[in-house]
Order: sequence, then structure tokens, then C-alpha cells
Amino acid sequence: MRDYIKRFIIAIIMAICVSLLFLGGKHSEAAGINKNEVITNHWIWPADGIISDTYGTRQGRHKGIDIAGRINTPILAVLDGVVEKSYYSNTYGNVVFIKHQNDFVTVYAHLNKRQVFKGQKIKQGDLLGEMGQTGQATGTHLHFEVHHFEWRYDKKYALDPEKLLGKADVGESVQAGITKVGDSVLAASSQIRSQQHDSSATLNKYVVKEGDTLYTISQKLKTSVRAVKNLNHLTTDLIKPKQILYVP
Repeated sequence: MRDYIKRFIIAIIMAICVSLLFLGGKHSEAAGINKNEVITNHWIWPADGIISDTYGTRQGRHKGIDIAGRINTPILAVLDGVVEKSYYSNTYGNVVFIKHQNDFVTVYAHLNKRQVFKGQKIKQGDLLGEMGQTGQATGTHLHFEVHHFEWRYDKKYALDPEKLLGKADVGESVQAGITKVGDSVLAASSQIRSQQHDSSATLNKYVVKEGDTLYTISQKLKTSVRAVKNLNHLTTDLIKPKQILYVP
């Protein structure tokens, strides 16, 4: 009888230990999720401009968001990290990859200029480069991507950036969340916004529709194709639906 009671007590103790281990695992997992939420809730928009395309368009092939704006608009780091790559690509043009905490990777493509180098430590809000249309780009814009774990050619780990930055529809203006940034970048960004403000009285924004061409748009708005191309820094007549154009 005594042996039976002893085995029973041992069984109860083991059951309690297993339960505590299970609860501890759940607590650690929850803590990890909360940590991710805290980090991602503090991401900032990387540039001033207008959303011209969103994640998942083009039959699901567009694995980022496009922010259209003025040439040389400052491009800022959305979060602290380390520059993983900074180079010229035939598709991305001047592009910067940054590795962040919790295995996030952000991509900043089609830059006119790059201001950082591989291995450089970056703080949130640091200047990475300037907006352009290098590589396979139509019009001046920033193509921004987010990947978890790593960037791959097949973009297997791509995430919708708006889940981290906040929702913004095509045609909606966004503003770079300049928080931990030097005076020189503040001055540059302020200058760009000042230029946009000064020209707002004479410029309008036009969202390209299916079937539009530069010629039909210019006829509709009583301007010229050359004027529209010059204003938007276009080197070809190629435009796409939902693209944002500045027009006189």
C-alpha cells in the first residue's frame, strides 16, 4: 500500500512539472509575439509621396509598394539595422537592402543615388539615398519591399509592407516619419516638401486609368505629351494603370 501511494505521489509531481513546462513554453511564445508587435508598431514610412501601387497587384507578382514622388526625395530607413547590400541592379536600379531585428529585411529600389554601404549600421530615419527611376522603373518612385528571414529571388518570404507601416490606398499621400534623423536630412526633406507645396497651386495629380496613353491624357487635360513627360521625369511613353502623374 505504501509503495502504491509513493508511486501515485510521484506521478502527480511529474504531471505538475510537465504542465509547468508547457505553460512556460506558451508564455515564451506569447512574449515573442508581443516583442514583434512592439517593434513593428514603430516602423516609419520611408519617403514622402503618393501611393501609386500596392502589394499583390500585377497577378500577384508585385511584392512591394510603390511611393511616387519628386526626383531626389530623401529615402529614409524604416527601422534600425545593418546594410546587407548596396549596389546597382538591372531590375531594381540603385538598391539598398537592410537587415533588421527579428529577421526582417527591407528593400529600397530605383534610387537615384545611394548614400550607404554594405555593413554600415543604420538608425531609424537615417538617409539611405534619393528617389529616382533607375533600373526597370516607369516614372520616379520608391519601390519598397519587406521580407521575413531573407530576401530570395522567388520572394518566398515577402510580406505586405502596409501590415507594418499602416494602410494606405492608391492615390493617398504618405509622409516619411522622420524621428531619429540628422539636421541635414530634415533640411533636405523640408526643402522637397516646400517645393511640392509651392507648386501645388499649378499642379494636379492624375491617376492613370485602363486604356490611357500619354496622348489621350494630354488631350483630356489640354496640355502636351512633352509637358507631362518632363514634369514626371519620364523617359518613355510607357505608363501603367493606377500610376500617379503630375499634370499642369
